[in-house]
Amino acid sequence: MVVEYIGQALVNLADPFILLLMVGGIFLGILMGSIPGMTATMTIAVLLSFTFTMEPSQGMILLLGIYGGAVYAGSIPAILIRTPGTPSAAATIFDGHPLSQKGEAGRAIRVSTIASFVGGVISVFALMFFSPVIADAALRFRSPEFFALAFFGLTIIVSVSGDSLTKGMVSGLLGMLVATVGIDPVTGFHRFTFDIPELLTGVEFIAVMIGLFGIAEGLRKYSQGINSGNDRVDQEITGVFPSLSDLRSIAPVSVGSGILGSFIGAIPGAGGDIAAFITYNEATRWLKDSVPSFGEGNVRGVAAAESGNNASTGGALIPTLTLGIPGDSVSAILIGALLVHDVNPGPGLYQEEPVLLYTIFVGFLLIYVFILIFGMLGANYWARLINIPKSHIWPVILVLCVIGAIALRGNVFDAWIMLGAGVLGYAMRLRGYPLAPMVLGLILAPIAEENLRRSLVLSGGSPTIFLTSPIALVIILLGLGAIALPAVRSIRANA
Repeated sequence: MVVEYIGQALVNLADPFILLLMVGGIFLGILMGSIPGMTATMTIAVLLSFTFTMEPSQGMILLLGIYGGAVYAGSIPAILIRTPGTPSAAATIFDGHPLSQKGEAGRAIRVSTIASFVGGVISVFALMFFSPVIADAALRFRSPEFFALAFFGLTIIVSVSGDSLTKGMVSGLLGMLVATVGIDPVTGFHRFTFDIPELLTGVEFIAVMIGLFGIAEGLRKYSQGINSGNDRVDQEITGVFPSLSDLRSIAPVSVGSGILGSFIGAIPGAGGDIAAFITYNEATRWLKDSVPSFGEGNVRGVAAAESGNNASTGGALIPTLTLGIPGDSVSAILIGALLVHDVNPGPGLYQEEPVLLYTIFVGFLLIYVFILIFGMLGANYWARLINIPKSHIWPVILVLCVIGAIALRGNVFDAWIMLGAGVLGYAMRLRGYPLAPMVLGLILAPIAEENLRRSLVLSGGSPTIFLTSPIALVIILLGLGAIALPAVRSIRANA
């Protein structure tokens, strides 16, 4: 029966109009995803109304093409200019940009493309064959488990703090402090809003991220002399495919990160940014003796972050299609696109619309094949962008940063937030404070706070609620182990 549905799906996807929508969606996604701040969520939300007059399969293929293309392309500016195009590409900076600084931007983009393809394909196969099982496991996550997951994510600060754990902790705590701005999620109390209405909903994370990486990097370039040419690096642009040694090096970590990223993506609310940070952290723990070290231009670091990031896309569709519960903000919009056509996501979808369902599965698989082809063919062209004189390219980047910061909510106040974050990020870089822990604090602190307090409310204030949940207990122990292990190694090394 499954083979029959796949056959009918292939017939549907052979329609030239659907192929045109697929390719057009991928190109649009790559274009928007490579501009900092222009997220897949915003692009899909804007274009959703264009799918109302299409068949459900046509509209879904267009939106999924944008989704996959944007998530993949977020790594391109992360590698080239140290500014992630999408939040889920933030972890790619750690090893992607150092490769670019060595003149290996094309190599980094090709590795990113292969890992994105592997992660995406693994997630689609998980969606096709294991979605009910994974969805059932993911839905066991309640407040204690979400707090444990956020706590585990915060322990990644240990891995991304660079040479100074103290400065990394300060940066992470600063991010957590900024995340407290807005209305208290439990009591409704106003925190650090200073009677400014725009702060009631909190500080826009994407505006802060663009400021920390894009504006701060721009300020650094201009302070060093934009025409000095001191940091010009000639890029090695040869070939279309990664070398066999690179493929052998990234294959295990891409597969492992794809599996882990698919599961994290299936947890409602987790998202690609958490998946990318966790898969990157696991790669640094399991492959700690890699040469070069993680953070200094290791292709395995790029592969781990990008495979986990892209695997979250198919993972997010698992609860969306099997249970009608969105896995992330994009899948919430996709539910809306289906409901417009009287198609109700949930368990009944497998009985009522099996052909549509398998058209989505096979179509998403084909989208990642196209992303692989386009990414391989375009890697050298993207790498050439970095050789454009900085006096020409950085004014354009700064304008795109401002547009990206404002575009998400249509709020000019977010541009000021971005500029403030840019100045802060520039000052932190001058003093040697890493920026990645601050991003982790911004992303994970609200999840940790809300679920910690909700758990304590449910348990009447007793912390034993975290011990009675096997999943939460295991994740917390893993987090404590992640903190203790480097400390033990340090003590042994100094003994």
